[in-house]
Amino acid sequence: MFVLDRRGHPLDPCHPARARRLLAAGRAVVHRHTPFVIRLRDRSAADSTVAGVQVGVDPGSKHTGLAVFTDHDGSRAGRYAIRLDHRGALIRDRLASRAALRRGRRGRKLRYRSPRFLNRTRPQGWLAPSLRHRVDTTLSWVARLSRWAPVAAVHVEKVSFDTHALSAGRPLEGVEYQRGTLAGYEVREYLLAKWGRTCAYCGASGVPLNLDHIHPRSRGGSDRVSNLTLACIPCNQTKNATPVEEFLKDKPVLLAKILKQAKAPLRDAAAVNITRWALWRALEATGLPVAGASGGRTTWNRSRTGAPKSHTLDALHVGSLDTVTTWPSTVLVVKATGRGTYCRTRTDRYGFPRLRLPRIKQVKGFATGDLVRATVPTGKKAGVHTGRVAVRSTGSFNITTRHGLVQGIGHRHVRLLQRADGYGYTTHPETRHRAAFPPPPEGGGLHAGGI
Repeated sequence: MFVLDRRGHPLDPCHPARARRLLAAGRAVVHRHTPFVIRLRDRSAADSTVAGVQVGVDPGSKHTGLAVFTDHDGSRAGRYAIRLDHRGALIRDRLASRAALRRGRRGRKLRYRSPRFLNRTRPQGWLAPSLRHRVDTTLSWVARLSRWAPVAAVHVEKVSFDTHALSAGRPLEGVEYQRGTLAGYEVREYLLAKWGRTCAYCGASGVPLNLDHIHPRSRGGSDRVSNLTLACIPCNQTKNATPVEEFLKDKPVLLAKILKQAKAPLRDAAAVNITRWALWRALEATGLPVAGASGGRTTWNRSRTGAPKSHTLDALHVGSLDTVTTWPSTVLVVKATGRGTYCRTRTDRYGFPRLRLPRIKQVKGFATGDLVRATVPTGKKAGVHTGRVAVRSTGSFNITTRHGLVQGIGHRHVRLLQRADGYGYTTHPETRHRAAFPPPPEGGGLHAGGI
């Protein structure tokens, strides 16, 4: 749990049991519900010894992992884990829809609009809104963690994999591409993300996976990443050097899917690489010490500690470390939901207004997105429901809980826990089984049997 002193300055996090004892004894009060933060009433930072914590960041296209940990001589102990779910894809789709509607209105010659060709210059370092969102939300949560915990340093992945090295299909010259301890991990990281950590032929997950050439090398296939996929050991041995068209002749749908996926563009990789450098510069501007590492280094660290693959555990393993002793048993999933919309109308399929929305955001003191607890004494919905509320002008609210949607809750039964801040919160247990991939062979080289 995060702990603040009586003046709101961050102290070292404490165990949840200790936080419960402090609250029960009246020595602390609840400062924030989610993430849970307490504020001591009888202690200040000047009276305490603060060791400090560090934050690991694993940026991603759809999810970003954040880990708060302590580091003693290269031995890390995880204290808190957050998985941040971005809404960049939703922003991209809505911008594309808006552009299509505007294009349609211009094409119908409804009214004259003056040209705007001379005011479209973009400033230096401009990012598309869907990409800027990823940077801003990650930076916002690093700033929040700095307010709730004494953050001394930040570790962030600057690059996950080198798309040029993956696409070249030949050994690249230069000392930075020579084989070493981390050789093969960049390709491994990319294939895991591209194929969803499952066997391409049978869909098996949670089992050891081997690298497989879609078109066998003995029949002219190459080592290009577009010719590589993942296969479980039985499928890899059964396929052997058989052409994929012959191996999947009885499954034409699966064959078409694999061939299409193999040629999928590096869209997510490009988005991640662009935003990571922007995030790196933004984190440096905060004044905190920032250390960078590659995704291949993170995967190598996980293979040494035996940790499974997840965004939060990747964040815990970023950078230089010797070992990881513990990691949190629960992950806080933070989903970016936005703070509502400025649009006060609903449009038809042509983009013209068809109905008006309420002009008042709060109803009975509540706003959509607030974290509430409803205690219903009787009826079909009797019980305690905790989650995000969607207000209605009638005073009958809907509450989205971790178990589903509960509709028609009267406002008299609802109690506010936390105002809406643009995010939705859920929790899930962190996995503790070992990684599905066995460690690569000595030297980390790429070979036909596995990665």
